[in-house]
Amino acid sequence: MMILTLSCPDQPGIVARVSGFLFERGANIEDAQQYDDAETGRFFMRVVFDRGGQAPEALQAEFGPLAQACAMDWSLRRDKARRRVMILASHTDHCLADLIWRWRQSELPMEITAVVSNHPPDSFPHTDLRGVAFHHLPVTPQTRAAQEAELWRLIEETSTDLVVLARYMQVLSCDLAAKLEGRCINIHHSFLPGFKGAKPYHQAHARGVKVIGATAHFVTADLDEGPIIEQDVERISHRDTPAALIRKGRDIERRVLARAVRWVLEDRVLLNGRKTVVFTD
Repeated sequence: MMILTLSCPDQPGIVARVSGFLFERGANIEDAQQYDDAETGRFFMRVVFDRGGQAPEALQAEFGPLAQACAMDWSLRRDKARRRVMILASHTDHCLADLIWRWRQSELPMEITAVVSNHPPDSFPHTDLRGVAFHHLPVTPQTRAAQEAELWRLIEETSTDLVVLARYMQVLSCDLAAKLEGRCINIHHSFLPGFKGAKPYHQAHARGVKVIGATAHFVTADLDEGPIIEQDVERISHRDTPAALIRKGRDIERRVLARAVRWVLEDRVLLNGRKTVVFTD
């Protein structure tokens, strides 16, 4: 199977031209999703198809002229091709442990290139790091530039496709965020920007909030302002203590991040300016 994703200025005949291109080459469409954004004037499409014996390289080359004629941003790849993912985490490890568990259970179609943390590996006693490359990159305000340079070297050296900030409690510089545009996912509690800084769940408890949640988004130079991929919430009550909020919040963060990562790995997320188009399964 192959997965074709594309976005381009909306115009008549795009679906016909894409499906015709595949039909002429003996391909069989297994699944197709599309969206026309009237606000931005852009068209988005995801197609899964059996290539019918056609060489992937030939399809790639032959689709180029059509893509150029329609001014498409596009991607064509085999569905079995696993993306290479680097996970960054700090001392809090519930999201890291969950991603590794799901990877070991083959729920996430990826190869983990490394786990990188500003804390040493013994900071994660409940996380199964067997067989996973681990890099300890401590950071201080004085060493941040050098630490990010080493991190970028690791990303390039390992041919990492996607970086996941699994509760990595360090703010990426504008330069690194720009380099990783469209291929770096972050998870945070949905209280932002209402409850910034330390102990957000304690702040929420003090204000008597009724709903807590989490948001997975692409990282940009604007802190926590990147295009949103997935969100979820859970109702709470006055009976919930700060500890209960933390426990429930961790559950939400795990599942929201896992869904966002899987959708990106499966080419279901397309950027649409400051937003995303997500073709869920």
